[in-house]
Amino acid sequence: MTSLRQRKGSRGKEATPAAEVQSQESNCCTHHHPDKILQGDWSWGAIIWTSIGWSVSVGLGLLCSIYVATLHENDLWFSNIKEVEREISFRTECGLYYSYYKQMLQATSIQEGLSELIRDNLTESKRTINLLQRMNIYQEVFLSVLYRLLPLQAYLEPVYFYIYTVFSLQAVYVIALYLTAWLLAGSWLAGLLTGVWYILNRVDTTRVEFTISLRENWSLPFFALQVTAVTCYLRPQLSALQQKVMVWLMYVTTCCFCLTWQFNQFILLVQALIVYILDIVDLLTTTQVTTLYLVQVSGLLSVWLLQFCNSMILGSLVLSFIVAALFIRHCQSALKTGGLLVRLAKVLLHSILVLLLAFIINSLTKKALQLRSDEHIFKFIKSKFALGPTRDFDASLYLCEEAFGLLPLDTVERLAGTLLLYPYVPTVLLLSGMLAVAVLHNLRPKGGWEEEKRAAAGGQVETFRPDVAYNLLHSVLYGLLAFSTMRMKYIWTGHMCAVAAYGVCGTDLWTLLLKALRCNTKVLLRFIRYAVPVLMIGWLYYKFWPKLMEELSELREFYDPDTVELMTWISTKTPKQAVFAGSMQLLAGIKLCTGRVLTNHPHYEDKDLRERTRQVYQVYARRSPEEVYDILRAVGADYVVLENSICYERRHRRGCRLRDLLDLANGHIMDGPGENEPDLVPASHPRFCEAIKTDATAYTGLFTRTFQNKTFYVYRLKKKRLHPEHNTKETVRGSEDRQGDMKRKATQSFPSQAQSAEEKTIQTSQSPYSLTGNQMQDNNKN
Repeated sequence: MTSLRQRKGSRGKEATPAAEVQSQESNCCTHHHPDKILQGDWSWGAIIWTSIGWSVSVGLGLLCSIYVATLHENDLWFSNIKEVEREISFRTECGLYYSYYKQMLQATSIQEGLSELIRDNLTESKRTINLLQRMNIYQEVFLSVLYRLLPLQAYLEPVYFYIYTVFSLQAVYVIALYLTAWLLAGSWLAGLLTGVWYILNRVDTTRVEFTISLRENWSLPFFALQVTAVTCYLRPQLSALQQKVMVWLMYVTTCCFCLTWQFNQFILLVQALIVYILDIVDLLTTTQVTTLYLVQVSGLLSVWLLQFCNSMILGSLVLSFIVAALFIRHCQSALKTGGLLVRLAKVLLHSILVLLLAFIINSLTKKALQLRSDEHIFKFIKSKFALGPTRDFDASLYLCEEAFGLLPLDTVERLAGTLLLYPYVPTVLLLSGMLAVAVLHNLRPKGGWEEEKRAAAGGQVETFRPDVAYNLLHSVLYGLLAFSTMRMKYIWTGHMCAVAAYGVCGTDLWTLLLKALRCNTKVLLRFIRYAVPVLMIGWLYYKFWPKLMEELSELREFYDPDTVELMTWISTKTPKQAVFAGSMQLLAGIKLCTGRVLTNHPHYEDKDLRERTRQVYQVYARRSPEEVYDILRAVGADYVVLENSICYERRHRRGCRLRDLLDLANGHIMDGPGENEPDLVPASHPRFCEAIKTDATAYTGLFTRTFQNKTFYVYRLKKKRLHPEHNTKETVRGSEDRQGDMKRKATQSFPSQAQSAEEKTIQTSQSPYSLTGNQMQDNNKN
């Protein structure tokens, strides 16, 4: 059983030119920005103030990275455990990714290592695949090359170089959020408050300390940097040189983000929708819109080239949407003319045309490329929002995971406990109201009698800052994504800290409040903007500093003897070219710890691999030994590893256990009391993972038990011998199974006492690899 036990002796616990110029003019809150350096003020006061702000940002970033690194060490006692235990701690898909870093370091040369990755035949048996094309592992390649070239071998172990790099990216993440808040509010106190909130809400902002190799831990810091660059690019009064620098920074960070995470297209699609919305409501200039779109396209195409022309990128929705948006925008040159109702009608028609054209382009592209790699994601989305049951194995596998469900309410409670939610909600509501007013103003015809009357009275029409509008929509849309799918909350919560800090340290909320109290003076406004964040930081320090110190004092130890025993046995008692079948998560660990060949793995973005995984998982379904044997032989397996924690799973509710998903996909009635759909029939065979342990003749003729402990059973596949009488019986059995014979007794092959004993074993023994990646991450987090 994987557990973290207490150490001995340790403590417990489109617009006209005039309109484009107007959108770039000084507007509400612009004159409140004290960051004079960006505007060309190189006075000593501005330099000192800016230098302090940068120093604080670096300090906060380092503090966050040291914090998560210490938690990782304290939870696992990483510096003191054996190498195999360190590798086992890279749970689920994290172990698979780290194995390629290890493989590159063990290669005789960099060229040989790259050649092995490009022509890999160990990750999927009986197949040779290009890992640099299929998977986002350039970060592992880069780090391994860097480690080999730098004189670090005598001072730093390879595993520490890897994990310290990931923890250092958390510093980059915090600095990026800090700068975004600073740019929005005009005070680095907003950045300080952002960093403090990010650290205090660690449970909801990151999970890097126990899922180090997860792709999002590599990509989100670069995405935060890209958001910072976009925010700076959309600020008014930037020089031509500053704009060019920001465009290149956006391009580089977009490339890094896309290169390190396979789900980049869906994140960039939301960002492209934000740019589209700001465009149709006339908050961005034509140049800005085109630039932002082209940056995304350039980044994706660069990654497409680096990933050996990965067709999944060309078939992405974001590319189809950007092409459609630019084409329809060029064709509808009169979109931003006419009265309010006319413009609203044009916007609606424009949006329908863009979505329709994007769908057509995407469908034709996927059909031309015969692309089906990402269809499981759309199956999941369709099943999630159709509000009906599904028997599709891949969709159900996602739907039954807590990480892909709705955002739990306790997340909101935790965010409120650190005072983050209280300024965030009114800030978003106020800015949304102000944005609605600005949109209505932009959509109305210009030069009307109301504006002439207002101008004659000395009034000024205030425009809405495009950088604020971008960050507002960013927070709202990614917030909706987080509420619909819990795993996506890590994209939202970090940026949420920056928006809330802008509300506290900016001028919008306080100006509205002081006007309501009839005491709106510049001195009072400035005092409140600085005093309130200082008081909040002081209160947060008083309340949470002792808790942080207590958390850092908790010393625990990684403990998983069953998995260690399994990995040791495989490394010493099986041939190096042996092929292993089993659960995706366990096989990732076997690949890392032993280097053996796998039949399947957790990187699920391939249709053939998904089908292979479903077939291998029949070892947990009600299938005959001959059927299972033929399936395993077809994928080249020499050994199969069975896990009690999957075979007798109790953690999920009925209908979501892996064996239930397999029964439903096979058309069989599920285990246990409860309703079943009328078209389901009883299986003609007992559950394979249970029946094989009885050593019945039908099983021992095909499988030999070679290893077992409380958690794992390993069986070697024998060379199949033909027995006419036995084959005849099994043929009859298969025919009866297809006809739905309801008179077979699946429990005759194993005694009830043996089953009970195995169930008791599950209560005391469970492997981290028997759970999916998100299950294990959320379990450990809680």
